[in-house]
Amino acid sequence: MSDNAELLGYKAKEAFDASQLLESTQRSNALLAIRDELQHRKEEVYAANERDLKEAATLVEQGKLSAPSMRRLALNNDTKFNGIIQSLEEIASLDDPNDKISYAVELDDELELYRVACPIGVLLVIFESRPEVVVNVAALSIKSGNAAILKGGKESKHTSQILNSVIQEALKSRTQLLPHLIQTINTRDEVSSLLHLDKYIDLVVPRGGKALVQSIKENSRIPVMGHADGICSVYVDQFADLNKAVRVVVDSKTDYPSVCNATETLLLHRSQLSNLDTIALALLKNKNPVTMHCDQTSFENISKDVHQQFSSQLLLSTDTDYHTEWLDYEISVKVVDSINEAIVHVNTHGSHHTDCIVTENSTNKNTWMKGVGSAGCYVNVSTRFADGFRYGFGAEFGVATGKTHARGPVGLEGLVIYKYILRSIADNGHIVGEFGEGGKSFTHNAITDNRQPWY
Repeated sequence: MSDNAELLGYKAKEAFDASQLLESTQRSNALLAIRDELQHRKEEVYAANERDLKEAATLVEQGKLSAPSMRRLALNNDTKFNGIIQSLEEIASLDDPNDKISYAVELDDELELYRVACPIGVLLVIFESRPEVVVNVAALSIKSGNAAILKGGKESKHTSQILNSVIQEALKSRTQLLPHLIQTINTRDEVSSLLHLDKYIDLVVPRGGKALVQSIKENSRIPVMGHADGICSVYVDQFADLNKAVRVVVDSKTDYPSVCNATETLLLHRSQLSNLDTIALALLKNKNPVTMHCDQTSFENISKDVHQQFSSQLLLSTDTDYHTEWLDYEISVKVVDSINEAIVHVNTHGSHHTDCIVTENSTNKNTWMKGVGSAGCYVNVSTRFADGFRYGFGAEFGVATGKTHARGPVGLEGLVIYKYILRSIADNGHIVGEFGEGGKSFTHNAITDNRQPWY
């Protein structure tokens, strides 16, 4: 066990415990303090990101880093930077997810039970490439009352270090929160040690490739929340509007292909084969041309002229293609005979992230929403909408595809759990011995009036 990891865990737990005794306004104010410090040190952030990008370019040339990973690394432009600033402001303005009552009953006269939202505790978040995750995760952690230890990819180490410095300085100089409420680490050895520190860490959230997520699940005794892949699909149904289908398919694939909510598979109802050229050309002739991995049926039904013009972009698919997260301008294509076959394909080959049907048929819309087992079931919209910022969460902590308390893009509500508060306001308190045979019975009356809150 690494002594440094032990200290990181201890300090995170210390900062979390101390934060629970402060007013919630401290957490919102902290996000605005981080915003101000970030704006003040903008040029430092850009310079650090330039160093990461320069080193990443060498790794791409050496075949040690993928081009999509490098694209996700960039933070040295005003569009992304201003997006982070806006995200901090929006998260600060959101309602506090804590102290919300989801169950309130009276067990007996003057004996009240409340189920109340509270923070999870110390979060260990492991992610790849995108350095803005440092700020987004820190902001959501602070606002929801949690502490966080962050491990970014080594390719973003310079940017992550400066962002961590910004956050800790803002907490130290302008809030009552301890600066080690948010910490970053740089080595895999530290991660390996932290994965065993269940006495300090309450939840692990991996954000990365399948190998990373599987490794963490196999090597940690701490609960894990996250997703392994983003194999999203768009199904063009028998009753789809062609123009709508083209718009949804193209945006889902090409808007930003390097992220987990980009579509990787196009499912096409057999009756739509007459429209396949139109859909294919929209992808093949895109300003960023898409390579299509087609099953035998779709490959044979693309016209000869299209094949001749785009032969290098039209490939016969393999079985593994339908389990592949391309993260690039590539897509797998399969023809199906029914909506039920499409649903089976999604549930079998997909990653339970986000899947869309394009259709005008109400019955099929309902069938899709009930039958698809994904965190996001969409109708006639791009899978790229699967995002915490777009959902109004301010940002997202990650995307959860499991079936625990949080699914889909995880915002503030996914970062709280609950505790049960039982209080007696009777003169003599309450004891169990007064209940049962020959004694009192539990009333279980719902508390619906405006009496004094539980706290």
